[in-house]
Amino acid sequence: MIALVLAAGLAAPAGHPLGNFSVNRYDGLVVAPHELRIDHVQDLAEIPATQVLHGSTDLRGWARSECARSAAAFRITADGRPVAAVVRAASASARPGQAGLRTLRLECAVSAPFGGSRLGFRDTGDGGRPGWREVTAVGDRMTLTSSDVPRESPTARLTRYPRDLLGSPSDRRAATAEVRPGGPPLPASAPAAAGPGVAGRGADPLTRAYTGLVARHRLTPGFAVFALLAAVVLGAAHALAPGHGKTIMAAQAAGQGRRSRRDVLALGLTVTVTHTAGVLALGLLAATGASLGAPQLLPWLGAGAGALVVAAGVSLLRRALRRPRHHGHGHGHGHGHGHGHGHGHEGGRRGMVLVGFAGGLMPSPSAVVVLLGAHALGHAWFGVLLVLAYGAGLALMLVAVGMLVTGTGRLLARRLPPLPVLAPRLLPVVTAALVVLLGVGLTARSLAPLV
Repeated sequence: MIALVLAAGLAAPAGHPLGNFSVNRYDGLVVAPHELRIDHVQDLAEIPATQVLHGSTDLRGWARSECARSAAAFRITADGRPVAAVVRAASASARPGQAGLRTLRLECAVSAPFGGSRLGFRDTGDGGRPGWREVTAVGDRMTLTSSDVPRESPTARLTRYPRDLLGSPSDRRAATAEVRPGGPPLPASAPAAAGPGVAGRGADPLTRAYTGLVARHRLTPGFAVFALLAAVVLGAAHALAPGHGKTIMAAQAAGQGRRSRRDVLALGLTVTVTHTAGVLALGLLAATGASLGAPQLLPWLGAGAGALVVAAGVSLLRRALRRPRHHGHGHGHGHGHGHGHGHGHEGGRRGMVLVGFAGGLMPSPSAVVVLLGAHALGHAWFGVLLVLAYGAGLALMLVAVGMLVTGTGRLLARRLPPLPVLAPRLLPVVTAALVVLLGVGLTARSLAPLV
């Protein structure tokens, strides 16, 4: 079945290289006598493009409005004095994207008066959206004696994203340059066309093939069943990707006794419910053209997930520190111990539910694209079914992985030599502390773009 999906989707447009939520920005600065010209380009991936196209039927009007907003967000100085930018021309074009959706390309010709020897520029208009940020600077009958940005665009104005740079996308938003009069005229050159250098990173090849197939195939009962089964497979494959609390699940299994299977089940179901609800909510926002979307929320969602992981780690740490030092055998002691152990398990389960909620808080962009693609074809209800099937596959794989982890841990515990006396008490403390550190790291990494 997977091979059939791949073969049928080979002709589908690839997902956006920098993710289905991304809005990439390029500012090409040209310093000319008495004038600064700015070639401003935006490359909108499927989800932000869907929001634009649902919210505006006048693409030309949107282009003029967005170019004006972008120009107002430029901070330009000439020898330290601020100057204002104006829009000379604006255009936008829609292009085929993933799952039958479209992407958008915006091009703005902007200019500002410039007279001086020091240029300062900053683009503040990204709105917190994830994506590639690039600035270049050249002279036209002017000479840049120094500049902190390159002369040429490594992406050919956001048409070819270098494969070796996608892991750490460019985040250049500002430029400074020293300028003196005189120099050769800038040669005329046509904008580069998109070519084979574009690398697919917005979704894995299997998901790209699947969404392309769903977008092109007529909906029949037989195909509906096939698509739902394929969505389960894709959800299971997504569960094997990094995240979703699998590392913390392993830590919990290492420090938990016989009831860890219930905790694994709680984690898997919580991740699935949270993830599915997030996909449906984001799909609804995007489909209605709402201005509030995931790109602005992504850092805060990540920080919230990190905070929940920290809370879960603290819960596990408190439970580990409260464990009795010795296991008694008498009836009275056993009764007290059983009561505390039961509360320990409840605390551990609450911690795993928090981890599950955190693991599902960041919805899969590919699942959102599947939902939006079905909506664009007039089958929104089928998109909801596909998302639910995707979530079912996610739950099945997470629970299976959890059972494998806990079962392997018990097997190793029986096969390995007896641990020192302090080890059974220290191991849960160490694993809980690692969970806290993971949560702190996730929070810091998510908030870094906002600092």
